[in-house]
Amino acid sequence: MRPDACIMAPVASSSEISPFRSDRGRQGSLRDLFALLGDLLIDGGDARLALDRPWGRNAYGCGPAPSPDILNFASSTASSISERAYARAELARERLMHAAIHHGVGEALDRRTEEMRGELKTLLGLDVGTGIVFSPSGTDAQLHALALSQALRGDALTTIVVASDQTGSGTQFTARGRHFCVTTAQGAPVQKGGPIEGLAVDSVAVPLLDGATLAPDGDYGPAVVAAVETAIASGHAVLLQVMDASKLGWRAPDQSCLDEIVRRWPGQVQVVVDACQMRLGRRRIRNYLDRGYLVLVTGSKFFGGPAFSGAMLVPPQLACVVEGRGPLAAGLSDYVSRSDWPMSWTALRAASPERANIGQWLRWEAALEEISAYYNVPDRYRRMVLRELGTITESLLMLSPMLRPLAVAETVADDEEFGQPAIFPFALQRDGSLLGAGEVQLIHRALQRDLSAHFSGRAAEVAARQCLIGQPVRVDTPERGSIALLRLCLGARQVTETWSDDLTTARVNIDAEIGRIADVIAKIELLVTDVSSQDLRDMCDGI
Repeated sequence: MRPDACIMAPVASSSEISPFRSDRGRQGSLRDLFALLGDLLIDGGDARLALDRPWGRNAYGCGPAPSPDILNFASSTASSISERAYARAELARERLMHAAIHHGVGEALDRRTEEMRGELKTLLGLDVGTGIVFSPSGTDAQLHALALSQALRGDALTTIVVASDQTGSGTQFTARGRHFCVTTAQGAPVQKGGPIEGLAVDSVAVPLLDGATLAPDGDYGPAVVAAVETAIASGHAVLLQVMDASKLGWRAPDQSCLDEIVRRWPGQVQVVVDACQMRLGRRRIRNYLDRGYLVLVTGSKFFGGPAFSGAMLVPPQLACVVEGRGPLAAGLSDYVSRSDWPMSWTALRAASPERANIGQWLRWEAALEEISAYYNVPDRYRRMVLRELGTITESLLMLSPMLRPLAVAETVADDEEFGQPAIFPFALQRDGSLLGAGEVQLIHRALQRDLSAHFSGRAAEVAARQCLIGQPVRVDTPERGSIALLRLCLGARQVTETWSDDLTTARVNIDAEIGRIADVIAKIELLVTDVSSQDLRDMCDGI
């Protein structure tokens, strides 16, 4: 039995498929906390969290309540909340209610958020002086990094985004200091693509993937150095956003390239590491912080917390400088609340709106539960199960005539359990020809639905499985046009949900997880071989 199997999953009510919206102009009240937990968990984000009413899931294919029957290998994108994390969120809400009776919701939430900073530092083994800025998402955290870099390096700034083709879609906006959605997570209506007051900067994109080879471009390192050189020659400082790891699991650029850049232009480049996938060891995170890099993280990708739990880690040497800083860019006030900043950052807190983002807080409570559960599993087991499941996943993909796996990303041997790949991208093919991006998108959606009514016999059993895997990554190729890559992903919950201190039980759990991976591949093969494009469209109607 899985560790959280004894907790009954709540049934989503009809009201749980429409986002709960609190009054963001005030600090929050006890009444806000009495909303349905599912409603609260999807509050305080942007349109990506909104639920489709007939489908009851968001754009990532996740609902607001646990879905234990879904075969979930989508940790590069988003995962449904686990029963364990849902229970933690419910308990956290109850405790906040009690604290709010004496202190009010705002102060109680502020205190609890500060405690969570300490908890996250302990779990990740961070220096006590590390600053942690919470945010609704990794995309929001990019705006925090831009605003902080402006304060440290000056307003004449150019953002250079490495692996721009393998980061979130909102990065093309945040890198230029522009609104990435029509509303902010704080509920402010904005114009998507419009400049954020005080944040607008120039931006340079450095793509990573070569569409012809479906592998990293061998010239991306020199391209990064050239982009930095050009920006600095124009009189700008640089915010260099690097990738560890991308949607396909790649890291770029390598450390020698970063060392060269810092050596050539000391004090003119602020490095920010997009580590939102969280597929890197704790020692690697500390190494980045020791070098003075900002690090963007989430609790929702590898660790499997609910989508929209972001944070920026600020190295102690920079956190000390920020403590005395006053207001940042004026437009940032639409994206932050006072409790997002550490309590020691008094000037920034005083200049920020006093409001409660209950959804953001609850999602981080759930994420911390997943992170804690993961690191409570012995190191040796974590390494073993990720290596075994990874090897088998790679083998199953290679054996399928309908799947064309890409070469997996290079890894760093000494990066703890992340010394082997955990994201396995692949293209789909029929009769030797790769499927176009549109059809792959339909297959990704069809995987999530019980399609047994469209088949009979053994095929109906396969079609009944509801499978969640990494969203399609679009790639433009010179010969094949636009294709899309799907991803089978291993995450923390493949570790925590198979772990047992009884070796026999653990072995049974691992074998069951291998069976789930095979089930996902079987359904993909069924949809590729037995379903036409038009039938796929009909099946996906309403999804």
